[in-house]
Amino acid sequence: MARMHSRKKGKSGSTKPIVIKKKTWMNYTQQEVEQIISKLAKENPPSNIGLILRDTYGIPDIKFVLNKKLTKFLEEKKLTKTLPEDLTNLIQKHIAITKHLEKNKKDQPSKRGLILTESKIKRLVKYYKKTNRIPKDWKFDTKKAKLYLE
Repeated sequence: MARMHSRKKGKSGSTKPIVIKKKTWMNYTQQEVEQIISKLAKENPPSNIGLILRDTYGIPDIKFVLNKKLTKFLEEKKLTKTLPEDLTNLIQKHIAITKHLEKNKKDQPSKRGLILTESKIKRLVKYYKKTNRIPKDWKFDTKKAKLYLE
């Protein structure tokens, strides 16, 4: 599949093994993993929780232990933020580009980057409204971008 705003093809990623069985090095029960995740969720975004569990605790797959995905578990325990993580990352990128453009008004590649990030934000907001992850009346306003992150 091609990239979103260029014609380049991406590198293929790794795939998970087909056979799902408990690894011999994993010594954690389901309750212990739930406690670890709820402790980590207070300080880290969901994308980092999986990395921390893999690297420090030796838990290769959360879905195998909990029988559900990490985001589902966080939603059940009400540990998620109001906005999804990828949307907040794009809003942070938008803020950084606008700060840069305030100093460098004639930077044309940055202006194009700002347009592309705004279109990505609009596309994501449309998807999240469709899946009821954010309210239907939520709108992205470029002037209020910093307020969304608080």
